[in-house]
This record gives sequence, C-alpha cells and structure tokens, in this order.
Amino acid sequence: MNSLQSSKQSSKKSPVGKLLVFAVLVVATLVFIAPILLILLNSFKGKLFISDVPFAFPASDSFVGLDNYVHGVAATGFPTAFCWSLFITVFSVAIIVLFSSMTGWYITRQNRGFNTVLYFAFVFAMIVPFQMVMFPLTKVANIFHLDNPVGILAIYLGFGAGQSVFLFCGFVKSVPIAVEEAATIDGCTPISAFFNIVLPMLSPIAITVAIINAMWIWNDFLLPFLLIGSEYRTIPVAVQYLRTGYGSIDMGNMMAIIVLAILPIIAFYFSCQKYIIEGVTAGSVKG
Repeated sequence: MNSLQSSKQSSKKSPVGKLLVFAVLVVATLVFIAPILLILLNSFKGKLFISDVPFAFPASDSFVGLDNYVHGVAATGFPTAFCWSLFITVFSVAIIVLFSSMTGWYITRQNRGFNTVLYFAFVFAMIVPFQMVMFPLTKVANIFHLDNPVGILAIYLGFGAGQSVFLFCGFVKSVPIAVEEAATIDGCTPISAFFNIVLPMLSPIAITVAIINAMWIWNDFLLPFLLIGSEYRTIPVAVQYLRTGYGSIDMGNMMAIIVLAILPIIAFYFSCQKYIIEGVTAGSVKG
C-alpha cells in the first residue's frame, strides 16, 4: 500500500517541475517565433535601417508604412506568382492525397509479397534526397515535356508519395475490414467501397498528409526553379527577382514579400492543426 502511494506521488509533477517545463516551452516557442517577428518588423522599415538596426522596432525615421509591400508586389509580379503557387500546391496536394490513399489501402488490404516489396520501396523513397536526382530528373522532365505547371504535378506526386503512402498504410490498419465486407455484401464494388466508406474514415490522416505536403510544395524553391522558373514563377522563385544592380537586394521589399508568402500557409496550418497529432500518431503507431 505504501509503495502504491509513493508511486502515485512520484508520478505527480511538483509545481517547480511544471514551472520548469513551462519555462523551457516558452523559451523554445520564442526561439522559433523570433525570426518570423523579425521579418515582420523589418518589412515596415527602410532598407538602410534594416542593415543598420535590424533588431529595433520601426521608428519615425525608419518607418515606411506599406511602401515595401507595394514595391515588392510590383517588382516580383506577386499576384501572378501567387496564382501559380496556389495552382501547383492545390492540385499537387489533391493528387497526392488521392493516389496515396488508394495505394496505402491496396497495400494494406492485399497480403501479397509484391505489396510488401512495394511498401518498402515507398519507405526507401522517403530517404532519397532531391539533390541526388535533380539533374537526371530535369533531363527526363524535359524529354517527356513535364517542365510546365501541369507536368510538375506528376513530379510532386512522385516525391510526395513515399511519406504519404507510409502514413496511409498505418492508418488503414485501424479501419475495420468488416465495414468493407458489409459494403461488399450490400453490392458495392471494392472501388466504390473505398470512396464511399473507407476514404471518409481516412479524413484525419488525409488532412495531415495534405498539411505536410502543402507546406513543402508552397515553400519549395529548387524544383520549380529548375523546371518552370524562367516562365512560370512561383512565389519562392519570384523573390529572387528582387535583386537590383550588381547583385544587391532590397531587403525591405524582400521582407514584405516573405510576410505575404507565409501568411496563406500559416492560415491553412492553423485551420487544420487539430488533425496533425491525431493523424501522425495513428499513421506511425498503428503502422
């Protein structure tokens, strides 16, 4: 009895321990948020003051209002870049979620040796860095005419499928197979059972996969720059065109464009964040 009480008391954290954990979390939060706040502050200052006093709040002599935003939008063609980024991100994420969910469901439900090999092939694809294959990929994309906003969707599907299939396979195992069997008895084909029964039950992991891939594709610079950057500028590619003569950069305009670039993805993240822990936990533990 005494040992049970002592174990219960030891399991409870002391107020000092809770305060210490809270302090560590606050410091970690500030460390991660500080760069974003610094960019936001400097986006309202003149470019000369950004280099001289980067950590100071905008004052009467350094505050330029929305001038950096106006000039940055004009210099980068931000509305057009925003539309291309939105198009590529939305449709890439949509096809990644669709095909990865179907693949994960098929691999999990069909107990075949080939499916095991296919599963580990997707897992292996997670550790292959893009820099290893970017030059042959660029050549192949040019040969098959994939160096355009539509063709790049297939390339994003290839790079995003590894992690997405891994997460879906783990989550599908938590879906009772009896539900699908009941749908089959009622006359559903396997495909209709997937779209009508299984896919709605996969919504937590589907939203998680969508968030992970949306944040990656929206902020991706290298792949759009190599394939479509010269003609169809996404936001990360458009930022580099803020360079003026002799390679100098107007830091005020750049800070303003960075703020505009991260606002949509932050809004998307906060609107769906409640599904992240649930989806990732289920997809990793149950897999």
